[in-house]
Amino acid sequence: MISDPVEGDRLLGAPHPRERFDFFGHADAEAELLAAWQAERLPHAILLGGPQGIGKATLAYRFTRFVLSGGNSTARDLSVAADHPTSRQVASLSHPDLLVLRRVKEEDKKAISQVIRVEDTRRITSFFGSTSAYGGWRVCIVDAVEEMNAASANAILKLLEEPPARSLFLLISHTPGRLLPTIRSRCRRLAMKALAPGEVAQALASLSQSIPELDQAQFASAAEASQGSVGRALSLLFGGEDGLEVMHLTRELLARLPAVESASIAALGDKLRGDNLGVFAEAVEDWLADAATGDGPAERLARFAEAWDKVRRATATAEIYNLDRKPLVFQVFTMLSEAARG
Repeated sequence: MISDPVEGDRLLGAPHPRERFDFFGHADAEAELLAAWQAERLPHAILLGGPQGIGKATLAYRFTRFVLSGGNSTARDLSVAADHPTSRQVASLSHPDLLVLRRVKEEDKKAISQVIRVEDTRRITSFFGSTSAYGGWRVCIVDAVEEMNAASANAILKLLEEPPARSLFLLISHTPGRLLPTIRSRCRRLAMKALAPGEVAQALASLSQSIPELDQAQFASAAEASQGSVGRALSLLFGGEDGLEVMHLTRELLARLPAVESASIAALGDKLRGDNLGVFAEAVEDWLADAATGDGPAERLARFAEAWDKVRRATATAEIYNLDRKPLVFQVFTMLSEAARG
C-alpha cells in the first residue's frame, strides 16, 4: 500500500482509520466483537487478520472508541458519534487509556522507520503498569504486528502471557501465518476477508468529496482491480502515472514465474517511475503473501518467506535512495524465480 509520508499507517488519499466513522463490510466481524462485549466475555487479546487495506485498522479504532466510551450494552453496532469526547480523544491520540504502536517517522531521518521501534514497544510496561485514567479499560493497538522485530515481539508476548486486568490488545496483521505461534495462540483470532466489489466501490464513493479530482470511472476501474482492498484501490488511484497499467503488467509477469522473459521485465522497468514504485511493490508482496502462506512443503514456504523479506528490503532501499527502477525490477524477478524454482 502507498502510505502517507508522515503517518505510515495511513493510506495516501484517505483519512486515518482513527478518523473514519463509516464502516463497510465485515458485518460478521463487528457482530462477533459486539457479542463478546455484551456477554462480558471480551478476550484480553484479539488478532485481526486479513489482507492489507480491507478495514482491519478501521474496525480496531471503531471497537476502541466503543470500549473506551463505556460500550452501550444494548447497542446494535459499534458506532460512536464523531463528536463524542472519546472519539475526539482517539482521533487526536490523546486518550490516556489508549496506546498505539506503529511505525513512525524518526526525527533524524526523512523516511518512516521500517519496523516498530523497540523503545516505543517498551512503553507498554509503564502503560499497563499504571491504573486506568477513567477507571475502565486500557487498549493497546499494534499496527501491524509483523512490523515488530524480535525484541518488540518478546515485549508484547510477556504481557499477553500475563495480561493485566481490563486490558485489551488489538493486534492487526496482514499475514497472521507469519507471526510467532506463541503470539497467535494467546489471541482470539478474527479473520477478515477481502471486501466485495460493491463494498469497495461504496468505500471509495465515501471519499469522493475529499478527492474531487477523481471521477466515478476512475473509482470503478480501481475497485475492479482492487481484489477487495480499499487500500489497494487507493494505491492504484494515487500510485502515480500508469498505476493501473503497472499493476496489471506486474500481475501478468508474476503469473509466468519462474520463466519470465528479460524483454518483458525490461518493459515493466521502463514503466516504473518514482511515484508508482509502490504499486509494483504491492503487487509483488501480494503474490508472495499468497505463496508464503499457502499449501506446500515447509521448505518451499520458507523460501517464499525469505524472498518476501529480501524484496521488502530491496524496494525500501530503492525508494529511500531513489535508485534506478529497472535494475530493481530485474533483481526482484531474479529472487522470485529462484524461490519458485527451489
